[in-house]
Amino acid sequence: MSKLQPIQSNTLGADLRALRKARGLTLSDLAAKMGRSVGWISQVERDISVPTFADQQALAALLDVSVSSLAHTGAAQSEDGVIVRRDARRPIGSRMPGLVESLLSPDLTDDFEVVHSAFAPGATSPGPTQRDTTEIGYLVTGRITLWVEEKQFHLGPGDSFRLRGECFRWANPYDDPCEMIWIISPPVY
Repeated sequence: MSKLQPIQSNTLGADLRALRKARGLTLSDLAAKMGRSVGWISQVERDISVPTFADQQALAALLDVSVSSLAHTGAAQSEDGVIVRRDARRPIGSRMPGLVESLLSPDLTDDFEVVHSAFAPGATSPGPTQRDTTEIGYLVTGRITLWVEEKQFHLGPGDSFRLRGECFRWANPYDDPCEMIWIISPPVY
C-alpha cells in the first residue's frame, strides 16, 4: 500500500466518530485541532470523504492511536462489520516495546472493544496507566504480573481481572510470551 494513497474503509468514519466521542471531543474541537472545517470532519465520519495519509497521521496523533489502527484490511465485503479473520486483524497499540495488540472487534462502533495483546518475555509497561474505562482481562497463555494501584498480582492461564478506572501497570518478567484478551468499555483504541 502506497503511503500517498488514502486508506479505503467502510467503517473508518464510524471508528473516528467513536474515538472522537470517547475522547470527549466535539466535531468543532476536532476540526479546530486539525485546522479543517467541521463539514470536512463530518464528511469523513460519514465515509463521504476519505482522509489522505497525512490527514490520517494527524487524526491518529490527535486521538492518541496508531495510524495502523485506522486501517481496515482483509475483510470480505459480506463479512465487514461481522467477522474478523485471524489474518485480517487491525494492529493497534504498537507504541510499546514488547507489546503487540490487535483489534478482535470488527470496528469501534459498539460500547466496548475486544483486544488481543501479546506480551514478549521481559516486556514491561513504561509506567502506570489510568483510563476512564471498565476493562476485563483474560489471560490465555503465559504468565504476567499486574499491579492495580499498589497491589501486585501474579496471573496465569485462565485467570481474569477487572479494572474500573484504577491506575495499573504490567510486566512479563518470565521466559515465555503471554497472550491476553481485553474487553474495554468505552473503546479507547
